[in-house]
Amino acid sequence: MFGHGRKNFTWNGTLKELEGSCPERGRPAMTAPLSSSSGLEVLLSTLQNAGDVESTLNILNVLDELLSAGTDRRIQYMISKGGSEALLSALVNTGRSFSPNYTLLLPLLHLLAKVGHRDRRIGMKAEEAGAVLLTLNLLRKNVQHAKRAAAFLWVIQVFCSSVSTANLLGENQGLDVIYRLIPHYATKNQHTIKVAIDAFAALLCTKANVHWVVSKGYISGLLRLYEDWHSNGAQDDAIPIRHSLLRCLHKVTNSTAGRQALVLHGGIRLLYESTQTCLLSKGLESLVEPSVQLMRKCLPTTPLPLTTDQSAYNFPLPGRVHTVPDMDTEEDLRSEESDDEEAEDNPKPDYDDDLETDLNKLRVRPDPDRPKELLPQYNRVCPELSHDFQELDLSSEPEESSSASSSSSDDEAVFGPPRRDRRKSSASWDWSPSSSGSHSETEPEGHTAAASNLEACDFHSHSSILSTSPSFRTMVREARGEAPPGQRGEEVGDEEDAEESHHCTMIDTLLDRHGVCIPHHEPRLYRAAAAQTKSIPGFSILAFPDFWGHLPPPGHEPMAPRKPNIQRKKVFEDVQRFLNPDDIIDQVVFDLEDSSLQCPSDSLRFYSKFECGNLRKAVQVRRYEYDIILNADANCNQHTQWFYFEVSNMVPGTSYRFNVINCEKSNSQFNYGMQPVLYSVREALEGRPHWVRTGAEICYYRNNYCPAQCRRRTTFYTLTFTITFKHNEDVCYLAYHYPYTYSALKANLKLLQRSVDPTKVFFQQQVLCSTLAGNSCPVVTITACPASRSWRDMHQLRNRPCIVLTCRVHPGESNASWVMKGTLEFLCSSDPVAQSLREAFIFKIIPMLNPDGVINGTNRCDLNGEDLNRQWSKPDPVLSPTIYHTKGFLYYLNSIGRTPLVFCDYHGHSRKKNVFLYGCSLKETLWQSGSAVNTMGLKEDPGYRTIPKTLDSLAPAFSFNSCNYLVEKSRSSTARVVVWREMGVLRSYTMESTHNGCDQGIYKGLQTGTRELQEMGVKFCHSLLSLTKDLKAFYSPRTINHIDMDHKSHNCFEDDEPPCVEQIEYSTDCPLLKGTDLDSDVNRNMARADEEEDGDEGQRGGTLCRGSTGQSQQSMKSYLFPHLMRQSSSEKRSMCNGVSANGQIMS
Repeated sequence: MFGHGRKNFTWNGTLKELEGSCPERGRPAMTAPLSSSSGLEVLLSTLQNAGDVESTLNILNVLDELLSAGTDRRIQYMISKGGSEALLSALVNTGRSFSPNYTLLLPLLHLLAKVGHRDRRIGMKAEEAGAVLLTLNLLRKNVQHAKRAAAFLWVIQVFCSSVSTANLLGENQGLDVIYRLIPHYATKNQHTIKVAIDAFAALLCTKANVHWVVSKGYISGLLRLYEDWHSNGAQDDAIPIRHSLLRCLHKVTNSTAGRQALVLHGGIRLLYESTQTCLLSKGLESLVEPSVQLMRKCLPTTPLPLTTDQSAYNFPLPGRVHTVPDMDTEEDLRSEESDDEEAEDNPKPDYDDDLETDLNKLRVRPDPDRPKELLPQYNRVCPELSHDFQELDLSSEPEESSSASSSSSDDEAVFGPPRRDRRKSSASWDWSPSSSGSHSETEPEGHTAAASNLEACDFHSHSSILSTSPSFRTMVREARGEAPPGQRGEEVGDEEDAEESHHCTMIDTLLDRHGVCIPHHEPRLYRAAAAQTKSIPGFSILAFPDFWGHLPPPGHEPMAPRKPNIQRKKVFEDVQRFLNPDDIIDQVVFDLEDSSLQCPSDSLRFYSKFECGNLRKAVQVRRYEYDIILNADANCNQHTQWFYFEVSNMVPGTSYRFNVINCEKSNSQFNYGMQPVLYSVREALEGRPHWVRTGAEICYYRNNYCPAQCRRRTTFYTLTFTITFKHNEDVCYLAYHYPYTYSALKANLKLLQRSVDPTKVFFQQQVLCSTLAGNSCPVVTITACPASRSWRDMHQLRNRPCIVLTCRVHPGESNASWVMKGTLEFLCSSDPVAQSLREAFIFKIIPMLNPDGVINGTNRCDLNGEDLNRQWSKPDPVLSPTIYHTKGFLYYLNSIGRTPLVFCDYHGHSRKKNVFLYGCSLKETLWQSGSAVNTMGLKEDPGYRTIPKTLDSLAPAFSFNSCNYLVEKSRSSTARVVVWREMGVLRSYTMESTHNGCDQGIYKGLQTGTRELQEMGVKFCHSLLSLTKDLKAFYSPRTINHIDMDHKSHNCFEDDEPPCVEQIEYSTDCPLLKGTDLDSDVNRNMARADEEEDGDEGQRGGTLCRGSTGQSQQSMKSYLFPHLMRQSSSEKRSMCNGVSANGQIMS
């Protein structure tokens, strides 16, 4: 409420009571009759034309009471009725007089600040009314009057919501005028000083004004002001002013020149040192975060220490000239449901705009992308339809019969170009259980003794023990200075055979002494499979965890608690790199492209030249700190997330900090309790072969690195964590998630083939096609053998519905392979549920759609540099053979009337918890998009929800509330959408498994391990029983006892992570101080207005003009702005029209 004049006026009514009424005292002629205008409109009209000061003050009091008592809706209503224009008109009419009446101007300015703050067009309206420059001139005349200056500054701050208005003020020396009002530390009028700083910050919303401030050197002045207020201010009295100064610095550093100027004038050191002081006082905590954000934003951009942004792995694509691809233009980094639900770097569009609303695209099935004449070739991928099952009539050697039928189809690709000649395996293994024992008995004792003396450190990357080729061991021998076999007068072939025999014996003895029984894993078989695997660099070393095997840890692993302000601590350490460069070692200790690099004796040793490995470069920063740079996907320059590397030569009990500095995703589950995984060779040799979650002080945040060639606008993020190694002379492996290699899949499929009873389980492994690198893409058929060869049993077999499962189209989603492993092993087991499923369905499984990407350690793409899950609409038969032939196979099933009952593509999700499904629904998509299409007449089978509902009852890790059935335009080329739309598969899903853990159910707060992932694969199989024609099978006593039905449906609406407790991105502006608001500031100024106005009665009406030279005015000026008293008279004259050009702060 305003209280001006001899009588205070208070309005206690409401807007409704005001309708049709108006003040009776002093009412001038109206511009419109009462019958056609509301009471508010009458008041506003009167305000613009009133000549009576008392009436105008009464109207302002009424308006203020009405607006203060209600919500913002009242102010918006007033704005819609022309309230802003009326206040601006009154301001112009009052302010243009030779001697403005400040009794009227002050309440008018206060109300204009409140209303204009909510009017998005207030700046444009003020320009049209001519109020902008008028307000600036009035400010010039009242710089000596704190209360009036504050009112004008608030209005200027509100006007700056318009860019053109801010530019207009800047062009007319507004920045100079306001900057001169900001003094060094003072105890008087801090409220007004803060208003001046806030107005200065508001003017910095435009590029032109920021450029002007930088060119005038004001950044240095702002830094010195902040330093002065920091050094001299008491604990709490200067916090709002320091906060406002930080906001100015944030605004001005939104330009490159501004950031460079702040760094040049020592701003980062000043902010760092002041922040360290603030950390000592809890009252100054609010200043720490904006200071940290400002330092992060202004740290100089540093190119990655690489010679090129392109991947270290380049593969010549067929039909193309082998040149380095031009990847300067950004591709859409949005990925399929697995991971990136939104664009990484671009502003996120409205989600509903991405939904498909074209009914034709949702309903009409497009024509096949190939002639129907090409489809019959895929009948070879349906061996169950032509197999005669003669082994059912045989009473002996069933295993040999099954083995022969399976192996014959495994040697050559069914489709695609002829496969390259495979290199011969470096050893011919006898897979009988007694083979290892016979070797041990016939070899000399010295070999056994050598194997028994092996330690964990002997299994580092430079050892030849885990080599897959004799040639590599020859290179190692030569590197050690040993004479090659030819120079010793020996036959090379005999020498290599003897060495290989000795090598096999050492491995056999080692396995006998230290080996652990790991289900469905055989190290020798894995080594043989790896020897046949083709990679770009020609890997010849096995990673010990993949060779030796992995068992889940005995207990569950909880999510890692996040220490308070841990990211801040890491950022401070990063800032110290810039401030104290002499303390930084900055030495490359591993380079994927430089095999001759010598590692210092006291540093960690790294290695990643093995299957699935990804580490491009390691740089020692400090004694126990290393920067890790990941390799981009082959044939491109992006998609860095997956890592897997070996580390050795560690000091036990010492914390090492690892910084993965070229991550690309804008957020990660590492901010929400996820940890990387570690495998210790020493622990494995002692009987504990576990991948375990490890790492402390984990956080994920944006850094200041840019691409090495600076040709694309990419934002990089740092994943930082510390690890304390337990053992001396150990060899450890670190990975983003539990690795699962292509060779592991091949070995696992062979073991599964041997484990099944061929008279009960039809297990057929075939090669769907060859990949670009010449590796085979396996396809597996699993079903139950018929009870007999009778017509009825054979007819039942060949009419079973098909279920098609695919996996690992994105190589970095290794968790999907562990889920698939659980599915495969369960379907081949003797479990009654598995038997029921085999009797009900024919399973067609392609467990690895992107073998080349998995082998070469890529994260998202194939060797063609493309995301294969974006190629399903029109896959290229040469560049995307696995997708082309998988889609062709689905076309074939559709053409012979065997459209799959279920299609599910297994994926992993790096930014969500739990396991969930994405499906496709026409109606739900139209509902969500707000489409005008009438869905009442559309028929849709709700069966797509059957499996998610069943899983919600069965699987503890599954979250039904995270499931989604919408069809997005950006996902139109993914497997899920294409199979649903083009093949008509109702139940077409993507199953997403978290890399982290669960936030609901019995696994709440726990990280998922391989045990839980494999369990999810089993539970997915269980859910398929709900689709059997005879639902009695689902509830039969034979199966019900083997299914856990105790998992209750949960109410989890927290699947989307809340904002991280610490800001991942740089803050572009300083956050507002809690508890401060323009309205409250204006009200405080109004509350003190009466006292000051009453004490200055004789000066009211404009006598405090800037040109006055009376002694009282001089004393008031000294009291309000003491720093201005030290200026010369010529400078005072300059202040009336602006400020001097030097822009210096007078002291």
